[in-house]
Amino acid sequence: MKRGLMLIDRGSREREAEEELETICEKVKEKGNYDFTEFCFLEVVPPFIEDGMKKCLKKDIDEMTIVPYFLYPGKKVKIAVADAMKYQKDTKIKFLVSKPMTMHRTLVDLVDNRIVSALKENEISLSKDEVDVLVIGHGSKDPNAGISINYIVDELRKTYKNVDRCYLEIEEPDIEQGIQKCEKNKPKVLVIVFYFLHEGAHVKTDINNDLKPALEKVNLNKVCITKHLGTDEKMIDLILERAKEVEDAN
Repeated sequence: MKRGLMLIDRGSREREAEEELETICEKVKEKGNYDFTEFCFLEVVPPFIEDGMKKCLKKDIDEMTIVPYFLYPGKKVKIAVADAMKYQKDTKIKFLVSKPMTMHRTLVDLVDNRIVSALKENEISLSKDEVDVLVIGHGSKDPNAGISINYIVDELRKTYKNVDRCYLEIEEPDIEQGIQKCEKNKPKVLVIVFYFLHEGAHVKTDINNDLKPALEKVNLNKVCITKHLGTDEKMIDLILERAKEVEDAN
C-alpha cells in the first residue's frame, strides 16, 4: 500500500517555522513508511490547506494520513480537519485523520529532554528533584487547551521539585504572575520551558518582552530557559505514533 502524510500547521510568518516543518517532513519520511510527506498551513501564509491537498491528490497513493500539527485540541484543529476532508469526495485516496500533538507520554519525554538539555548547557548538575520548572504556554479560551498543558505539568511534577505553568496571553496566570509564584518557592534553579512548536514570533520576541522585565523584578538564584519543542527526535516519534494509531485502527 502506498501512503502519504500531510502535516497541517497553524501557520507562521517566520521563515524559521517553515524551515522546521521542512526538516520534520524529511525526518518523518525517513523514519516512516511513506511515499511522500508534505505540510500546509491553516492560516497566515501559504501553502494553505487547499494548496497542500490539491498537491497530494496528484500523488499515486492509496491512503493519506492527515496529522493536525497542534499542541492543543480545539476550534482551530476542527477547522483544519474539516477543510482538509472537503477534498475526500474528489478522490479515491482514503483520508485518515490522527489526533493532534497532545496528551501523549512522548510529548512529556520531549519536554523533559528540553529541561535536561538546558541544565546541561548551563553546567548545572542538580538532581531533578532539586529543580523547579515553569512551563509557558500560549493560552486559549478552549478548556481542552488547559487540560492538555495541565497533563504535561502533572507528569513533570512526578519528577521535578515544583512545576507550575503560566501563559503568554488570554489566560492567567500571565508570565509575570508565574514568575512571582516561582520566586516564593525559593528554587535552587528555575528552568523555564517554552512550550511552543516553532521558533515563531512568540518564541523570538513576544515571550521575552514579558519575561525579561518579570525576571528583573524578582530575586531568583539561577534561571535556565529551554529551547522550544522544534525538531527534536521525540517530536518525529510523536508524529509517527499519532499517525500509526489511526492507520492501525483502519
